Amino acid sequence: MQCRENCGACCIAPSITSLNKPAGERCKHLDQQNRCDIFGTEQRPKACADFAPEEEFCGQSREEALQILTILESSTH
Repeated sequence: MQCRENCGACCIAPSITSLNKPAGERCKHLDQQNRCDIFGTEQRPKACADFAPEEEFCGQSREEALQILTILESSTH
């Protein structure tokens, strides 16, 4: 599966500890088109680089991806 255009759910729903980003907040590296400004650079956290889009996490829409990832985030606490 390819990343969905203008989604960014994986940069909003989960916490990203290495960036001090709480769950549910936009990552500071997410641009206005919901693309990562540090994609492919050394600054990109390993957790982000290891995340691959899959239907089970991304669902059928941006809204569904946000719901799924929010549920997964809350279930890991």
